[in-house]
Amino acid sequence: MGGRMATVLLAEDDADIRYLVTFKLEQVGHEVRAFGDGLSALTDARGHPPELAVLDVMMPGMSGLDVCRELRKDPATADVPIIRQSAGVRSVVAAISALGRDQPPARRAAAAGEPLTGSRPT
Repeated sequence: MGGRMATVLLAEDDADIRYLVTFKLEQVGHEVRAFGDGLSALTDARGHPPELAVLDVMMPGMSGLDVCRELRKDPATADVPIIRQSAGVRSVVAAISALGRDQPPARRAAAAGEPLTGSRPT
């Protein structure tokens, strides 16, 4: 596929899901920084703001919702599009696949007209 698309921050405590989501995103050209816990992901985002964040809602310790709140408080990461997932790789891959490839991630999310929550459209 073309060149690098977007830098994606992934926070997922399930190693199998983390591996599969990373694999699929890298397969289409994204650079993925994957972490098994929310605190590590947040620390990385503060040092290197991503273009997109994929956060597991249910993680021990700092949940994806906690990470989301913290990202929104920081001016450097306040506008990063966030996909919140609660289970299953398919929903995340489908949401990311639905994003257009000709615009920056923030514009693609805004153009969609609705928040990306990791659930499949009906």
